[in-house]
Amino acid sequence: MEKVILVRYGEIILKGLNRPMFEDRLIKNIKQSLYGLGKISVRRSQARIFIEPRQDDFDFENAVTRLVNVMGIISVSIVWKIKTDFEEIKKHSVEMVRNYMTKLNRHAAAKGPMRMKETSEASVGFKVEAKRGNKNFPIQSPEICRQLGGYLLKNVPGLKVDVHDPDFIFYVEVRDSTYIYCDIIPAFGGLPVGTSGKAMLLLSGGIDSPVAGWMMAKRGMELEAVHFHTYPYTSERAKDKVIALARILSRYCHRIRLHIVPFTEIQLDINDKCPEEHLTVLMRRAMMKISEKIAAENGAKALITGESLGQVASQTVEAIAVTNEAVRMPVFRPLIGMDKNEVIETARRIDTYETSILPYEDCCTVFVAKHPKTRPGLEEIKELEGRLSLDAMIERAIADTETVVIGE
Repeated sequence: MEKVILVRYGEIILKGLNRPMFEDRLIKNIKQSLYGLGKISVRRSQARIFIEPRQDDFDFENAVTRLVNVMGIISVSIVWKIKTDFEEIKKHSVEMVRNYMTKLNRHAAAKGPMRMKETSEASVGFKVEAKRGNKNFPIQSPEICRQLGGYLLKNVPGLKVDVHDPDFIFYVEVRDSTYIYCDIIPAFGGLPVGTSGKAMLLLSGGIDSPVAGWMMAKRGMELEAVHFHTYPYTSERAKDKVIALARILSRYCHRIRLHIVPFTEIQLDINDKCPEEHLTVLMRRAMMKISEKIAAENGAKALITGESLGQVASQTVEAIAVTNEAVRMPVFRPLIGMDKNEVIETARRIDTYETSILPYEDCCTVFVAKHPKTRPGLEEIKELEGRLSLDAMIERAIADTETVVIGE
């Protein structure tokens, strides 16, 4: 018997002739995510990936925690790899289920004496699900379920069969070797990071932009990020907060280059020379121009923002159209149809929320118009930009940009 990790992927299976490329990238990302945990062998077989440790002290729990954040994986299981022989399957299945029942009782005990009593007095419902990938195995899947279920029922006290609403499912996958397990840990799915090109994320210190970046990483995009820092109007703690958000995103993307752009000169010039009602759109256009230039220098083919239609005055259809005109690159807005509660729910799931709500202002909240114009006209905005020495200020901001490499 050998303990290994079984990884499942979903959407990749539909990729036809391109499927090996997606699988190879997923395996590369898996190896990168498990770096430092010990020697492993990674192989794929029949739409599964098997991770086999090559040392006794391999940290399985830590490995699973990392793997569920690897984009492209839909679920993970710690499994026992055994010989494809029905007597061996029965013997090891009894051992695994007994161990699993002990774990269930420990969990029940942790919930208090009453819960422990209820669990110990009642039988635990289970069923067996079998997949016979090895067609040379003489017993078909339904018969494996029937015979193995009866054997477990006879040899493990406290069990009862419940095929409709079981407390747990015992899984058997019969291949060249056989794999048995009880738990399936869900992951995020999507496509492996790096299979859809690279994009530049406009990363503020708020709730929305980290979620937008995560959603595009889930579609296979490699991320770089740009942050606009208005020192001394925004503090070093505000910059540290954004670095912390990029570090959380790196759990899913492995490595992020964060470009921190000094934006004070541009914001002050806009504030001094332009009507207050247009500050936000003018600022956004300058950010987009800078982001596009940095993206082009670093091989990114698109921009990503955290805008949601109608959420604030700069996110009306008219304002977004004027903002878009500032650049030629595609601009992805994955949150465009989401409301704030949906964004917050996702931020909680990916662990960015608590960092995003830390009370350190970013440049978007320092220079805010009291009554921003919701339907700006492009010609008027361009006329206002003509009052600024925007090209020169953009070049100076890019020249003074600080780049921080975050993650592996």
